Amino acid sequence: MTRAIVTGGGSGIGLAVAQRLKGLGHEVTILGRSQAKLDAAGFRAFVCDVADRAGVRRAMAQAGAADIVVNAAGIVRSAPFLKLSDADWSDMWGTNLMGAVHVIHEALPGMRERNAGRIVNIASTASLKGYAYVSAYVASKHALLGLTRSLALEFAKTGITINAVCPGYTDTDIVRDAVANIAAKTKRSEAEARAELASANPQGRLIDPEEVADVVAWLVSDEAHSITGQAIAVAGGEVM
Repeated sequence: MTRAIVTGGGSGIGLAVAQRLKGLGHEVTILGRSQAKLDAAGFRAFVCDVADRAGVRRAMAQAGAADIVVNAAGIVRSAPFLKLSDADWSDMWGTNLMGAVHVIHEALPGMRERNAGRIVNIASTASLKGYAYVSAYVASKHALLGLTRSLALEFAKTGITINAVCPGYTDTDIVRDAVANIAAKTKRSEAEARAELASANPQGRLIDPEEVADVVAWLVSDEAHSITGQAIAVAGGEVM
C-alpha cells in the first residue's frame, strides 16, 4: 500500500484530495493547524504549521516515509499593495512557498532511496497570471510553481515526479471568506460577490474541490509517470 501525506488536509482542497486518495486505496495521513478540523476529517493526522520547519520535521517523522506528498496548505490575504504589511508577506511566503519547501525537504530523501515518488503542489491560477489586491499571494504562488519546475528537472532522471495543480476560484473556506470580505467592503450582497468571483471562470462557476482532487489522483497514478514539471489549470478555461 502506498502512503500519502496531504498538508492542509483538514478542509477544502486538501480534505477532498485526502478523501480521493483514500478511496483509491492509499494510506493517508493529513497535516494541518486546527486540531478540531483534523479530528473532524477522520484521518490519521498530526497538528503542524508547515511554516515551522522544526514542526514539519517532527510531524513528518511521526507520519513516516511517504510515497505521495500533496502540498495543499495555503493562506491568502486581500489588500491593496500599499496596505500589505511585512507580516502579511512573511505569513503568505512562509505557508504558501516555504511550507512546501519544508515538507518536500523531509520527504525527498526517502523517495530518493526508493527511486520513486509523487509530489503535487496545489498552486493556483495565481501562479499563472496576476490578480489585483492579492500581490503577496500571487507572488508566493508564482514562486511555488517555479520551485515545482526546478525540482522536476533536478529529479527528472529518477522515478520521482513533481507537478502543480492550479485551480481557479474554488468553493472552499478561503473563497467563502473572500466573498464575505468583498461584501463587507463594497456593500454588495454575498451572492453578488460570489457571482463576481465565479465570473472569472468562462464556465461561470466556482470549481469543486473534488475536481482538483481528481487531477491529483491522476498525477499520482502509474499512468502519469511521464508527467513532471507541469502546471495543470483547473479553471474552466480562465487560463490557457
